[in-house]
Amino acid sequence: MTDRLAELSAQGVAVWLDDLSRVRLTSGSLKKMLDEQHVVGVTTNPSIFQKALSDADAYDAQVKDLSVMRVTVEEAVRLMTAQDVRGACDVERPAYDASNGVDGRVSIEVDPRKAHETESTIAEAKTLWWLVGRENLFIKIPATLEGLPAITATLAAGISVNVTLIFSLERYRAVMEAFLAGVEQAKANGHDITKIGSVASFFVSRVDTEVDKRLEKIGTDEAKSLMGKAAIANARLAYEAYEEVFGTDRWKALAAAGAHPQRPLWASTSTKNPDYKDTIYVEELIAPGTVNTMPESVIHAFADHGEVRGDTITGAYPQAHQVMADLKAVGIDFDDVVKVLEDEGVDKFAVSWKELLESVHKSLQAGTGV
Repeated sequence: MTDRLAELSAQGVAVWLDDLSRVRLTSGSLKKMLDEQHVVGVTTNPSIFQKALSDADAYDAQVKDLSVMRVTVEEAVRLMTAQDVRGACDVERPAYDASNGVDGRVSIEVDPRKAHETESTIAEAKTLWWLVGRENLFIKIPATLEGLPAITATLAAGISVNVTLIFSLERYRAVMEAFLAGVEQAKANGHDITKIGSVASFFVSRVDTEVDKRLEKIGTDEAKSLMGKAAIANARLAYEAYEEVFGTDRWKALAAAGAHPQRPLWASTSTKNPDYKDTIYVEELIAPGTVNTMPESVIHAFADHGEVRGDTITGAYPQAHQVMADLKAVGIDFDDVVKVLEDEGVDKFAVSWKELLESVHKSLQAGTGV
């Protein structure tokens, strides 16, 4: 029987799960995915935790304890999510050790309401790093303009970072600059840079959702022929930028000192349009040194019928550049597209966080499960 996920891993694509809950830990589901489906990392976000903590039974005992302790709502949420992430770090520790600290990572996000507050983000990143207390942790920081200096400062403190909500090539280049500066400062500060990891989460399907909507509105045959092409082209050009930056002498000096590169991570890889193949954002973004974080449904779909055709990125740079040129020619303002997507991304996570706080607040007041 073909093990498609093993084939994908063999191409240099790390398979990560974009989901986490207490049930995944207590049932052994995450451990099984590590053992049987090559899942060597976990990503979370406020929406994932909002969904996870809606499970009354799983968190009942902890909520009762926290209610008795009379902790604040924010403290309760952080203690519950930190416990889940700590547990996932322990499950993924074998992958971390086997990969010399490259994989086996689990992410926890700073409060999304602080996406435009540099100093608050830095402070929370340090607190979460201490609270979870696992070296295979990633602190997720959004790639807003205010997030960029926070990324550098957090890395400079010896803390591993998952940079999230990247949509544009311009911002991605700024993220890579923030990473290089952070690792250089960490080295100067005396931190062991062989222990510092980072990924840059480049969002995929949401790009097609926004661009396709605009192409549909333009309505010409030329415009409609470009539907479903923007996201993959944009991500492929991100990998081109990655190859360029991590081929420089500046990076080579850090690599010689033992630093790990900041890998591109393809996020938002479930298809939003039912007309598109459910594994397209995996199959078309295969290249060495990448991560693809998928919902469980996409992992199962790829295991069932995904295609591994070797590297599907580096040979496609000319086509990717052409797609972006064609989009511009039909009237797509890509700078506006990515601005809308970043703003929406921050807002959506902030709403999920607010809903999470409200749900936990009610539970604490009742002294019962979520």
